[in-house]
Amino acid sequence: MLALLKDVIQRRELLGILVGRNLKIRYKNSALGFFWSLLVPLFMIVIYAVFLHVMRFTTNLPMLVVGIITWQFMSMCLGDSLHAVVGNANLITKSAFPRIMLPLSTVLANFVNFLLSGFVLVVYLLVVRADFAHVAWLPLVMLTHLALATGIALLFSTANVFFRDTEHVVSMLLLAWFFLTPVIYSDAMVLDNTGFPPSLKALFFVNPMTGIITSYRMALMGWANPGWPYLLLSLVASLAVLLAGALLFQRCQDRFGDEL
Repeated sequence: MLALLKDVIQRRELLGILVGRNLKIRYKNSALGFFWSLLVPLFMIVIYAVFLHVMRFTTNLPMLVVGIITWQFMSMCLGDSLHAVVGNANLITKSAFPRIMLPLSTVLANFVNFLLSGFVLVVYLLVVRADFAHVAWLPLVMLTHLALATGIALLFSTANVFFRDTEHVVSMLLLAWFFLTPVIYSDAMVLDNTGFPPSLKALFFVNPMTGIITSYRMALMGWANPGWPYLLLSLVASLAVLLAGALLFQRCQDRFGDEL
């Protein structure tokens, strides 16, 4: 783990180049380029607002938008991580550099897009006069989110080198994870539901994305729940995933060239 961190620090210029390359590839031949990172969340807010109004749903629009934008970052990191290593076979077989740069650069590129989307989100929340009373928690929430995304990217980028079925498994897991996470609903729907036994409610918050999304809502919308205990639970889980991903990647990276 420390060796990987040392490699990243020593080759940080290369990491910056790879992040820039990933961003350029995403918007290659696009007339608006990086402006799509601002326009997509804006269109999303408008579309959801119109849909909820037409269908007369009582869903809290700011809550929904915070959940969707937060989830998209994780979803994009997971999807891009599958090809972070196998999609760069030429680099791995012909160049000597820390292999961890590849999945890490995909996460950081998506994080840049997430920050741009977050800017639109904050402007929207200011317009609707959201409560930013707990915004001081936001840096810790974002670091927790980034740690989880990095750990998962390391795990699945490694797995996809040796098991190409990983891509199909991930698509199913991602769908199940989406509905098990309070993205389009609030945590209160589970916590206040008397039909759920306490043991299932506890398992609900074992999912680190539950604490992360509800903590974003706490920081950006002033929600009192889940509060810092659930955020710290997500932080511990995210760091555990990051450690597991780093150890697996470090153990397997010398075999990447033989498998590609």
